[in-house]
Amino acid sequence: MPTIHERYDEAIAMQQQGDLEGAVGKLHELLEDEPDYALAHAALSVFYSKMEKHDEAVQHARKVCDLESADPFSYIALSLICQKAGLIGEAEHAMMLARQAQMAAHQGASQ
Repeated sequence: MPTIHERYDEAIAMQQQGDLEGAVGKLHELLEDEPDYALAHAALSVFYSKMEKHDEAVQHARKVCDLESADPFSYIALSLICQKAGLIGEAEHAMMLARQAQMAAHQGASQ
């Protein structure tokens, strides 16, 4: 049986070959077995955004932030997805959270 990383890589390869729908399906299959795999949620947020399925994109971007709350990039990605979805208030809030996470990481590294 392929590993979680191999399954993720397979989905990414499908997307790179132009099969965005197939990649989305493969990632959803992966999430059935590993619902907290942040990379799969991150990829789905980007893929759904490209498909202009903004509600789904935002949902997966929010999940990444839940799973990776200390990672500033998670909030930056959420901010960008929200901007594309027209959710400007949420985009601004996500950017504020990104700055807070970045400051917390910086303070933790300097101690």
